[in-house]
Amino acid sequence: MYPDEFEYHSADSVESAVSLLAENPDAELIAGGHSLLPTMKSGLASPDALVDISGVDGLDGVERDGDSTQIGAMTTYAEVADDDQFWEDATVVAETAGEIGDRQVRNRGTVGGNIAHADPASDLPGAMLAADATVHVHGPDGERAIEIDDFFQGMYATAAGEEEVVTGVEVPHEDDDTASGYVKKPSPSSGYAMVGVAARLALDGDTVTDARVAANGVMDHGTRLSGAEDALEGETLDADAVEAAGAAAGDDLDEYMVMEDQQASAEFRLQLLSVYTERALEKTRFVCRSGRCEDARYGPVGREIRRPGGDYVCIVNYPCLLAAFGGSLRQGLPASVTRFADTVVASTASAVSTGVDSE
Repeated sequence: MYPDEFEYHSADSVESAVSLLAENPDAELIAGGHSLLPTMKSGLASPDALVDISGVDGLDGVERDGDSTQIGAMTTYAEVADDDQFWEDATVVAETAGEIGDRQVRNRGTVGGNIAHADPASDLPGAMLAADATVHVHGPDGERAIEIDDFFQGMYATAAGEEEVVTGVEVPHEDDDTASGYVKKPSPSSGYAMVGVAARLALDGDTVTDARVAANGVMDHGTRLSGAEDALEGETLDADAVEAAGAAAGDDLDEYMVMEDQQASAEFRLQLLSVYTERALEKTRFVCRSGRCEDARYGPVGREIRRPGGDYVCIVNYPCLLAAFGGSLRQGLPASVTRFADTVVASTASAVSTGVDSE
């Protein structure tokens, strides 16, 4: 299918993009194009003009400043997923970026475009909500920051103004008593999340002091699961607490607003939500229970296993690995990961494989 005719404008600065948006009220921004172009080809979107910001300097890259990391709006998913330090600082965001689409999509799609497009089935909104991120925008009145809890307002609707440009997302770092993770039930046809759940938990010993649990693919926008959060805070992080939080995941959601389509009824989505909330929390509970594995905080369920054979040394806590892949946790992981883990477990109980050391 072919999109309708449109005018094309290339911005050379953020200020230029803002001016072009003001001059063309029906214009849309385009960066990586992975969200906008398919909707234009299908006829779901028909903007009169496109403002291309892919050539604007200073909107890409990852910069760390103290206790937070700034992700430029033009930063690709692959840049985030391949950043080793990001897996230490904000695991849920790095892990989610690595789950988006396929390699081609991750090499082209951008973080800012994803957030600004606000597709309810996209992966990043839930992760950014769990991570307590802040979105930075630039408009006719200058720059402003929007808390992530206020940013997503509906299907393809955000708190950013019509003439504002998302310039970046600031993600606070996790400390030593915090762990996070993301799981999803992907659509078999598109890879988008039928249901995706992201969690970040802070603990004092075994007690949950702060819980941020969020979902995408369920409502018309990424949303916090306050029922699950309330069930966790102040409780000992054990299997009973995880089960209770999963059962409460949909308690504060308006069931009449739960998405329903050819792939899943609203009732089935709520069932998936409960199951995948448990899986996300169990994944995070495992990381917390493992003592964060010190040298490889997320080895058993994170980057070190997700990319075996890569160009880095993989450090794995063997008892954690065995426990994780011997239990129900493996149900929430890709088949390629579990196959690798099975190979590791079968090989040896002390040194797991070439380039992979046990603690």
